[in-house]
Order: sequence, then C-alpha cells, then structure tokens
Amino acid sequence: RRARRLAMWRRAALVPARHSRRASSNPAPGAPMRPRRIVLIRHGESAGNLDEAAYTRVPDWRIDLTPLGEEQSTQAGRDLQRMLAGPQAKAYFYHSPYQRTRRTLELVLREVDPAKVVGRREEPRISEQQFGNLQDVAATQRAKAERKAFGRFYYRFPLGESALDVYSRVTSFLATVHRDMGTLRAAGQMTDDTHFVIVSHGLCIRTFLMRWFQLTVSDFEAMSNPPNASLVVMERRANQAGQQWYELTAGSWALLNAEGRIDLKTIRASGGWPGAPRRRLVISDDDALDG
Repeated sequence: RRARRLAMWRRAALVPARHSRRASSNPAPGAPMRPRRIVLIRHGESAGNLDEAAYTRVPDWRIDLTPLGEEQSTQAGRDLQRMLAGPQAKAYFYHSPYQRTRRTLELVLREVDPAKVVGRREEPRISEQQFGNLQDVAATQRAKAERKAFGRFYYRFPLGESALDVYSRVTSFLATVHRDMGTLRAAGQMTDDTHFVIVSHGLCIRTFLMRWFQLTVSDFEAMSNPPNASLVVMERRANQAGQQWYELTAGSWALLNAEGRIDLKTIRASGGWPGAPRRRLVISDDDALDG
C-alpha cells in the first residue's frame, strides 16, 4: 500500500500546481528571467539506507547506491526528461560531492538529452548532514533516539552537525544559486524554460525548502524526507505586477507531508502582497532575494 501511495505521489509531483487566474508561469515582459522550475532530487537508495552497518566500514561520503537505487535514479532521469520536452528547455545541475548523489546524477544524465544540459556544479554546501566519522551503529542509534526527544532541528550529533548547521550552509548556497541565474542570463543561456536541478540528500532538501519558503522550526519537525530518487518540484509563478515566486506542486507537498502533520492552511495563510501567501519566496525586480 505504501509503495502504491509513493508511486501516486511521484506522478502527482510532476503535475503543475493549481493557481489563481491572476497568476501564471510567465513573467511580465522585461522582468528578469528566472528558472521555470527548481527541481530537488534526493539520491537513490544507498547501501546505508539498506544497512546502517555500512557506515562502520565505509566513510559516509563514499557510500554508493544499491541496485534498486540505480533503478530509481534512472527513473528519476526519465521523469526529468519529460519535464524538459519543450524546444527551449534547458537544465543546470548542482550535486552534492557524495558518491551516492554523484552516481544518481550520472544515471539521471543518461536519460536526459545532452543538448538540454547547460552546466553542472559540484557543491559541498548541499552535502549530507555530518554524523561524525566512521560511525558506531549502536552509538548512532542512541543519538537518533536522543534527537527525537530533543528536537530534530537543534540536536547536534557528537562530532557532527545539527539541522541548524545544514540550514546555515544552505542559506549561503542560495546566494550562489541567485548569482548563477545572473551568469546564465548574461551568457544568453537562460531560456524561459530553464530548470535548475539540485541532487542532494533528504535533510538538506528539507532545510532548503524551509529556508526558501520561510517555514518554521515546527514545520521542519513535521516534515518527512522525500522518498529516494523522488522529484520535489518548485514552479515559477508570476502576477500582472511583475512579481515572481515559486510554489511546490501538490504532489511534492504530499511527499513531504507523508504523515499528514503539516497544516498547509496555516502555512499558506496571511499575505505579503494582496492575494499572495506570506510564505512564498518573492524575487523582486531589484534582484534581491526575499528571505
């Protein structure tokens, strides 16, 4: 039953979100061109996902995909290629340096038309949360139990990181993403159908979304990791005033809210400009990131 739900959510994540009549995916004439979509892909199933004892033998950053993880990553590439079907569609990729994310990207790119790819960047700031060095399974399990009681966002693993630490480096990464938008525009490589694709890890994806949409710590605590090799899709929207923002598709919200603990009515309530939810990232005309 869970497998059927995940398959349904995966398909739904690729369906455009519903919007008001005043919003569209097209920016106003003369507005700075932004990516049509930002797509976050969690790596495929890894040996560590299957058996935590793998972390006692192999450094976390060298853990590779399982055969199932390779199949999942290949399917993610097919899903992405369908998004890139338009004649002007392009993709710029970021990936964590970890072996499982590098392998996921390699398999994704096998399914994507090479003519669609305008660049890729290895980005250490979107690496997995650090849990220490070679890990002791029993000690890590105890630490995870402590984290559950203490709170997932602020708990710091011994010799490792807290989710707050990951949030801080993701915040720095967002500035790079913004600069890369400008670089691609200046080079004439940004089309109206450009996609930024980020291949990373579950917790890093959650902190990215928390930062982008200005979610609270409580929202983060309620959020689930997206399934391995799933696509979390953010779509560009615009209004007649020239303001642009991104929204997650309904299917993407479902992946992150698998346990039903996030109150979307609360998250999307109260406004910035008239008719717009407060917790959308708005990119203003002066190229400043709001949030």
